[in-house]
Amino acid sequence: MKIALTKEGENIAQHFGHCEGFQIVEINGEEVKSEYVANPGHKPGYLPVFLSDMGVKTIISGGMGGKAIDIFAQNGIKVITGAKGSIDKNIESFIKEELESTGSVCNEHEHAGDCGGH
Repeated sequence: MKIALTKEGENIAQHFGHCEGFQIVEINGEEVKSEYVANPGHKPGYLPVFLSDMGVKTIISGGMGGKAIDIFAQNGIKVITGAKGSIDKNIESFIKEELESTGSVCNEHEHAGDCGGH
């Protein structure tokens, strides 16, 4: 299974569309492979398809707009929002099946990369 985590530095980005990039993690039993992919740019509807084409099945982010959540669903990708803290901590929580979505949805897009402190 492949998951993508929105990344700002070593932490989860709070808005997926404006993150610096994605930590793409492939989990195969005990084996975990990880690679960083830079954000190719925020264009409406593009990132869900971009990540789907990479084989991603789950996206983990601090917050995300409702339309993006819908497009991810249309592409068969599960959305987990409300994540915060380090990328490594969130990967570990996901593997242990302890990471739950808070349903954090961004409704305003007048910000430049912050979703109101999700």
